[in-house]
Amino acid sequence: MFYLLTLPVKIFFCILIAFLFLPFTLLILPFFLLRLVIKAALLIVVLPFAFMAAFIGIAIAFVAVFLALLVPLLPMAFLVFCVWALVQLASRPSYTRVGGQAPPTLPSP
Repeated sequence: MFYLLTLPVKIFFCILIAFLFLPFTLLILPFFLLRLVIKAALLIVVLPFAFMAAFIGIAIAFVAVFLALLVPLLPMAFLVFCVWALVQLASRPSYTRVGGQAPPTLPSP
């Protein structure tokens, strides 16, 4: 109830203080606008570099995750390669007819 009794006094003092500070705020307004212009210009200059740094960081993160998943599989890949190489060395070359022609033969001495 006391709040309602003092409400007109609060409104009066708020309006009075607003009118007293209005000239100072009007004097400061151009400096705020200048600050906004400088920040916008700085943003236009710095933003491409920030995007490049973010892109490089994301690329490095992807490479790191790829390697973290790939490195544990390298021993298994090496074993598969060894088995493949042994099979290639142990198997005879196969001769097939290409285009209905006989396979090339070595000349006899």
